[in-house]
Amino acid sequence: MSHLHALHSIALTHGGNRAFGLPGYAASVSYIWNRISHTPGIKTWKQDFPALFGFVESIDLKVGGEDIYVFGLTYSPSTPPEGITAEIVAGPEGAAGCDDSAYEGLDVAGKIVLVQRFRCPTGGTLAGRLLPAARAGAAAVIIYHDLTTNVTAGSLSAPSEEHVPGGFITLADGLRIKERLAKGEKLEAWFQQTQIVETRTTQNVFAETAWGDPDNVIVLGAHLDSVQAGPGINDDGSGTSLILELLLGASKYRTKNKIRFAWWGAEENGLLGSRFYCANLEASEADKILAYLNFDMVAKGYIGVGDGDGSSHGSVAPPGSDVIERIYLDYFKSQGTTTTPAVITNGSDYASFWQVLNKPFGFLHTGTGVEQDPCYHQACDTINNPDPKTITINARAAAHMLSILSMKGTDLIPKTPVNSSMLAGIRMREAPLDIVRIEELEALGERHLGCGHDI
Repeated sequence: MSHLHALHSIALTHGGNRAFGLPGYAASVSYIWNRISHTPGIKTWKQDFPALFGFVESIDLKVGGEDIYVFGLTYSPSTPPEGITAEIVAGPEGAAGCDDSAYEGLDVAGKIVLVQRFRCPTGGTLAGRLLPAARAGAAAVIIYHDLTTNVTAGSLSAPSEEHVPGGFITLADGLRIKERLAKGEKLEAWFQQTQIVETRTTQNVFAETAWGDPDNVIVLGAHLDSVQAGPGINDDGSGTSLILELLLGASKYRTKNKIRFAWWGAEENGLLGSRFYCANLEASEADKILAYLNFDMVAKGYIGVGDGDGSSHGSVAPPGSDVIERIYLDYFKSQGTTTTPAVITNGSDYASFWQVLNKPFGFLHTGTGVEQDPCYHQACDTINNPDPKTITINARAAAHMLSILSMKGTDLIPKTPVNSSMLAGIRMREAPLDIVRIEELEALGERHLGCGHDI
C-alpha cells in the first residue's frame, strides 16, 4: 500500500496521471528504479524504446449552442485553430456505417457526421466508422459510445492521411443529438481540437536475480503506465506494486531458476513496451524464458485466474499455461477463496509473450466491469479505489506461484527450444488481438480489452 500511495502522489503532482510520454510516467520509472537499484543480489537495467505519442492540448464541441463533453480520438488530425463550424448530420447506422457505399446519396460533404461506435470488419470500432464518412467528404466525425460508461479512451490506431478530425462522446449525448436530428432540427456544431502526435522515447524497467539457472528464467511483469484520464492506481499501480514487493521478498532467498521482473511502458497505447522487448530478444535469450506471469489490475473486484487451458472460454494458451492455472486454482481452493475464470482477451502484456515468443503464461486479474470497478480508466482510479484485502490475497497467491516455479518450474512446465528460424516464423504470424468477440466479452462484464477495445 505504501507503493500505491507513492504512485498516487506522483500522479497528483504531475498532471493527474502517470501516462506514457508525460512527466508522471518518468517519475514512476524513477520511483521503481530507486526502490530496486540498490537491492543486494539484484541486477537492474532500463530499456529505451520509441513509441507513438498522442496528446490533446485543447478540445471543444458545441452542438446547437450546447457544450458537449468530447474526448479527442488518439492520432486524430487537429482542426484549424479556429475550429470547424458546420451542420451536424447523422451517418448510417449499424453495419452499413462501415461501408463507403452507405454514404452514396447522403449529403455529408463539408459537414460534421455523427455515428455510433460499432465493430467494423475493417478499421476497428472507431476508425472503421470515421473513414467511410471521411471518404464521403465529411469535415469531421463525432462518434458516440455504444456503452453507458464515460468516454476516457479511444484511438484511431495510427495516424493516416485519410483521417479527418474525430471526437468521441458519451452514449447519452449522442442519442440526444440523434433524436433532435430525427425530429428534423437543423443543428450547427462547432468542433475544435489541437492534438500533438509524435514519436517519443520511453522505458521498460527490469530487475533480475543474480542467482538461479540462467537457462531457465521465470518472468513476472506489470505495466507501469496509466491512461491519461487518471492516476491508474488499480490499473496498474496494483500490479506494479505487487511485483515490486515480490522482488524485495525474493531477494532474501535463493532459487533454482532465475527470476526476472519487468515493469512495462506504454501498455495503454497497445502493449508497446512488452511487444518491443519480445520482438527484440535474440533467439538464444528467448529460449531461456520458461514462463511469463502477468499482473494487470489485482486490487478491485473478483479474484480472476487466467483461463489458460480454455476450459471456460475456449481459447487455449501454449502448453504449460494450464499448469500455471492449476497451481493458482489449487492454492485459492486451499485458502477457501472463490475464483472466476478470466477471459484471455490478449488485452494485456501476456499477449506479447504468446504472440511473439509462444511462451506459456498465466495471470491474475480482478474484474473490470462497471459492477466490479466503476473507476476503470477513469479519473477516480485513485488511492481510494484499490481494496487492500483483494491485493493481499492476490499477492500471497503470486508469492506462492513464484516459490513453486522458481524451484520446480522445469519439472512442471514443458520447454520448447527456440531457434532463429522458429522465432522469425512466430514473429511474422498475425495473431488476432481479440480471441473472442468483443460483444461476448462485454456481455460478461469484461472491459479490459486492451488496444482492441480502444480502437
